[in-house]
Amino acid sequence: MIVLKNSKELALMKQAGKITAEALWAGVRACKPGTTTWEINRVVHETITSRGATPSFLGLYGFPAAACISVNEELIHGIPDKKHLIKEGDIVSIDVGACIGGYHGDSAYTVGVGEIAPETKQLLEVTQECLNRGIAAALKGNRLGDIGSAVQTYAESYGYGVVREYVGHGVGRKMHEDPEVPNYGHPGRGVRLMPGMTIAIEPMINLKGEGVYTLDNDWTVVTESGSPSAHFEHTIAITDNGPVILTKL
Repeated sequence: MIVLKNSKELALMKQAGKITAEALWAGVRACKPGTTTWEINRVVHETITSRGATPSFLGLYGFPAAACISVNEELIHGIPDKKHLIKEGDIVSIDVGACIGGYHGDSAYTVGVGEIAPETKQLLEVTQECLNRGIAAALKGNRLGDIGSAVQTYAESYGYGVVREYVGHGVGRKMHEDPEVPNYGHPGRGVRLMPGMTIAIEPMINLKGEGVYTLDNDWTVVTESGSPSAHFEHTIAITDNGPVILTKL
């Protein structure tokens, strides 16, 4: 069931989104050679709690940390590790959620550490533009297929793989609500977008091929090709006046 939010609820979601953005960017700034993924998680966790919020991911379905931190060929759900050192040339996806007043924000960003390979740099730029185009298509009266098509068309124009197994989602009192928001689809198809809907749009794009699988830790998803993967995400609200990004500073 899709839950439409009223103005009071949207204000709480904007507050949760701002805290999410602050924590995400604190994590991004911590991504330096020699830093561990656990240290990045610590920075995210402390930023969230210092704002009076709680980390949405910690304990969610049993996840053991405040942030999912996925490196290079890891797509999503990377578990922070005290032994995993970030290196020059890595790309690091940080996925963060914060909850305050009973409502959640959800956002992700993939950062290049120092000098990264030109083909990887292009992957990040294209995936971020996929997010921009998906958000631009999130207009009242459009359908979910318009968002998915905007993401898919742009990513595939570069020959990249659009992941099918994992999708965006509704956000609100629960981190994952209806509807699912795929990064692929056909214009004019799917659920119609209505004011009050709050959704996370999150392109997950692989440099080579769309296939992915889950590691033995039952969490971390990696590309079948072993190629890099990028992930960008914002929580947005559908309004009469166009999409509003809730997870921004």
